[in-house]
Amino acid sequence: STPLGLFLFKDSRMEDVWLVDFYAPWCGYCKKLEPIWQEVGAELTRSQSPVRVGKMDGTAYSGVASEFGVRGYPTIKLLKGELAYNYKGPRTKDDIIEFANRVAGPAVRSLPSRQMFEHVLKRHSVLFLYVGGESPLKEKYTEVASELIVYTYFFSASEDVLPELPSVVVFKDGTYFTYDEYEDGSLSSWVNRERFQSYLPIDGFTLYELGETGKLVAIAVTDERDPTERSSRLKGLIQRVATEHRDQFNRDFQFGHMEGNDYINSLIMGEVSVPSIIILNTSNEQYFVPSEPVEDLEQLLRFFSSVLDGSAPAFGGDGIFQRIKRVAYDARSTIMSVFRSSPLLGCFLFGLPLGVISLMCYGICTAESDDDTELMKRDGFTDEEEEEGEEEEQQRLTAGAEGEEDEDGVSLYPPSASVYLKCCYCTCRRVS
Repeated sequence: STPLGLFLFKDSRMEDVWLVDFYAPWCGYCKKLEPIWQEVGAELTRSQSPVRVGKMDGTAYSGVASEFGVRGYPTIKLLKGELAYNYKGPRTKDDIIEFANRVAGPAVRSLPSRQMFEHVLKRHSVLFLYVGGESPLKEKYTEVASELIVYTYFFSASEDVLPELPSVVVFKDGTYFTYDEYEDGSLSSWVNRERFQSYLPIDGFTLYELGETGKLVAIAVTDERDPTERSSRLKGLIQRVATEHRDQFNRDFQFGHMEGNDYINSLIMGEVSVPSIIILNTSNEQYFVPSEPVEDLEQLLRFFSSVLDGSAPAFGGDGIFQRIKRVAYDARSTIMSVFRSSPLLGCFLFGLPLGVISLMCYGICTAESDDDTELMKRDGFTDEEEEEGEEEEQQRLTAGAEGEEDEDGVSLYPPSASVYLKCCYCTCRRVS
């Protein structure tokens, strides 16, 4: 890959296609991507791809990065003419190369024969196809393809592929579904909803992309390391809903399964049992769980229907309380991860500040008693001198009491009498 500066925009031709990694020197994820990026550049060069690969320090060229809407690092963009396409998929060599080759080519690829169509159909799990000649629908299809080429492939075919003309169809799940403007709304929204298989394995990257479809995501949380009969049953039930009840739920739900509950737990800031079923609303961070364990298809269908009609209780959300909880949860997770990875480093990072704070608190609490002692010293008293003075005063008063008698020889201070005296630094003293 080539380090890029301003020459990229001054010397490049308009028809050049660049795959650019915007990075920051201090970014750990950028350093992790570096060897993969080198492999991407080598592979695209070896395959004689028209895509040129480079990278740009977004901190050194902050104006350029800002112009292209770079908000974090690393950010991968494909620059094609006056358009810039964001890459949001997994940061693996194969995925990045597939993205580059797809977006660098024409937005709509022509399939001149049925044999070519069948060949392409075997290679792609999901593809969109326009069938027919020139029409307003084709113009709209081309516009949508230019916008959403970052997600999937778009093709056009001759009229012998399908009888309906003109039409836009999506091939997936072993069949195809035709776009209906009156039932499905805008073509762009329909493509965005249909660009995934009805049922698929879900990970963090996939879940992020599913959130952009506007659908609720119904997930069977399982664990392949400890497969159970219940895990298989829940996955089977979810698949049946996705296929057998597509007309009822496909518009609002995306279905799949996720291995392990760690990612889900971090999203909901709680604990999800394995195996179980959960529905996520990624637009507002709400989630839904069945009130009781799901045992059959009818029970699962009722649960989905209750989510749609609003009778199912929603948990989580993006309110102020949840945001505060998220900050606390993330802070706790960060601290725990530091201690798990490096206990000594964790003790130093968090123990040192706590020690300093403890010393400060101790100093504040002991300052008052120290001030009292200093005041006594300034007045010429120490603890020993104060005690000696009190003893001398007591002896003097006792002697005076014994020596003072009236004319009849009666003591003025009877032995049973008690005399209370008050000094400057102490409470009442009793002298008998």
